[in-house]
Amino acid sequence: MADDKNKMEEQEEMTVTLTLDDDTELECVVLTIFQAGEKDYIALLPVEGQEVDEGEVYLYRYKETEDGIPELENIEDDQEYEIVADAFDELLDEAEYDEIVDEEDLED
Repeated sequence: MADDKNKMEEQEEMTVTLTLDDDTELECVVLTIFQAGEKDYIALLPVEGQEVDEGEVYLYRYKETEDGIPELENIEDDQEYEIVADAFDELLDEAEYDEIVDEEDLED
């Protein structure tokens, strides 16, 4: 039982507060950090506002400083963004597949 509690604590949602171009702040849940090409990226989902209703996900280049402090960078190149968006879509497809397979295992 204690192991289950530890696993649940590890899975708590991490959040990030973004400051948008118009200086508004937007709190987002970290969906995942993933690799596309040679770089790491982060997918963020807003927790409130119009973006939530639209299911909008924000993608940023992700890296950490030598001190381990996370840094987010805008993806300004259209070609790079397409590669990152495709990689994120593949992650979603894999997650859905894994969920379906897990449900089938439970039924057996």
